[in-house]
Amino acid sequence: MSTRRYAIIGTGAIGGFYGAHLQQAGLEVHFLLHSDYEHVRENGLRIDSADSTLLLDHVNAHATVDTMPPCDVVLISLKTTNNHLLPELLPKPLAPDGVPLMLQNGIGSEEQAAAVIGDRPILGGLAFIAASKIGPGRIRHVSYSEVSLGEYRADGSPSGITPRMEAVAADFTAAGIPITCMDDLLLARWRKLVWNIPYNALSVILRARTRRTDEQPG
Repeated sequence: MSTRRYAIIGTGAIGGFYGAHLQQAGLEVHFLLHSDYEHVRENGLRIDSADSTLLLDHVNAHATVDTMPPCDVVLISLKTTNNHLLPELLPKPLAPDGVPLMLQNGIGSEEQAAAVIGDRPILGGLAFIAASKIGPGRIRHVSYSEVSLGEYRADGSPSGITPRMEAVAADFTAAGIPITCMDDLLLARWRKLVWNIPYNALSVILRARTRRTDEQPG
């Protein structure tokens, strides 16, 4: 069993889902919460999937990073519009030899983390998942859960598959989360961004899943 300790910064649908499964697999996980901190501290965290329900009765819940212990992996699942908070949220829970995992969409989040922690290693992740937060401490998982994982290079060059990536991937695999290590993080981010731009907008406009959009003629 891995002894790596995880911090979840941004316990919404994405951070809550992956953090809960990592904890269920036996890892020590600490969750940063805001509006539902008291609820989760007293009642736990619930994930409703199509075929199962995961209920964590006990959660290491924190209202501030000041109470979080040093963690080996700090998973950042904030909306990127909140990345201006990284200087106050990232350094405290990051162990001296720890690594941030930027589990966010878009381009540039790793650069924002590097501006806070300098030239330390940074991992980037892309979540392929349909999930939403439907109430305090409650997440509805509709489908998918795969994560693509890469390592950041300041010059944008491919990193190859590094031992850090493999170690984190092993934890996710143990938690039942499909994960793929990517040798070129920047390319992977661009590929998902190009997919997100049309499909996300059309899914909202049509109020339909991507399959309906994909099956349209023309």
